[in-house]
Amino acid sequence: MNQAGMTSAERRATVALAGIFSLRMLGLFMILPVFALYANQSLLGVTPTLVGVAIGAYGLTQALLQIPFGMLSDRFGRKRIIAIGLLIFAMGSVVAALSTSIWGVIFGRALQGAGAIAGPVMALAADLTRETQRTKAMAVIGMSIGMSFMVAIVVAPSIDHWIGVPGIFWLIGGLALFGIAVLFFVVPSPAHSDLHQDAEAVPAQLAGVYRNATLRRLDFGILSLHAIITANWVVIPLVLSSYLDRQYHWWVYLPVLLFSVAAMVPFILIAEKRGLIKPILIGAVSLLGIAECLFVPAHVSLWGMGIVLFLFFTAFNLLEAILPSLMSKLAPPEAKGTAMSIYSTAQFLGAFIGGSLGGWMHAHFGLQGVFLMGTCFAVLWLLAILGLEYPLGKKVS
Repeated sequence: MNQAGMTSAERRATVALAGIFSLRMLGLFMILPVFALYANQSLLGVTPTLVGVAIGAYGLTQALLQIPFGMLSDRFGRKRIIAIGLLIFAMGSVVAALSTSIWGVIFGRALQGAGAIAGPVMALAADLTRETQRTKAMAVIGMSIGMSFMVAIVVAPSIDHWIGVPGIFWLIGGLALFGIAVLFFVVPSPAHSDLHQDAEAVPAQLAGVYRNATLRRLDFGILSLHAIITANWVVIPLVLSSYLDRQYHWWVYLPVLLFSVAAMVPFILIAEKRGLIKPILIGAVSLLGIAECLFVPAHVSLWGMGIVLFLFFTAFNLLEAILPSLMSKLAPPEAKGTAMSIYSTAQFLGAFIGGSLGGWMHAHFGLQGVFLMGTCFAVLWLLAILGLEYPLGKKVS
């Protein structure tokens, strides 16, 4: 058997699973650039705090249930648990679509997050790929999440104009059901399911991995990153709406995202080829904090917002690429799956904290309060990584 590349069955499984996961994440992300404006105009009981809770609610249930869902898939079968998770996500989408109050949407978003299929998807990918190809499969699935985010941010304002936010919830519920069809008709069924320590959480390893100070710094980093970006979505659509109708917000998001991706690529190459991951990580976190500070004066100008959004997303995309790579390299090989599961849990918990705290800050301190909160997270993160143990001169392979 060829060990150099994936077999056709491995490619089929990887692409299909990446598609299922990206459709679900697309649904979670698509609400971000449009919900704050919709809620203020259309829902009962709205407060800035509750808008933030609604934006981030999925993160809490996702964080709480991600590892348990993975364990359930070990016992009851991968496909069965993934299908149940997608059904729960679809139910949450329907609840949110039908809701006329902010509390109904909060419940719907929490229900969406309760369909926590990340662990079972990774476990199924591990079942369907050889160990030599597993890293490639995980990388493809990981990249699909980033693509989902960028597509969601760009297309959501136009889709909102056509079908409204309730229509978006109906659409993403339908995508979840389509994902179930892909799961059973496209994704191969594994001959047997094993516990893969490089791809799944092992309950007995959770405490030991959490005690690893280096990994905790990375967990705090991804929590901070997603707290910051989720909090920003509480207010950035409101700022842009001062200059553009919300259906045209993609005029800002598309060039900003494209240029930011182009800008971060050279730094990724330098970090990997020259072993400079730590200094580039420090630089990216510093840029993130600077961008958060600059949002305060920049929000009075559309051009100012565009420039600072470019700086922010350059840092964000760079960190989204570096952090999983660092986690994979620094986690103990025998507990890599457990380390990545804790990392993902911290990521989703960050989304909940950022949305909720960002909404509260907006209610009490206005736009400036949200951006200053993001700055504080970046400063705390910077202090945490200054003590990160990583060989600066070592070439990373």
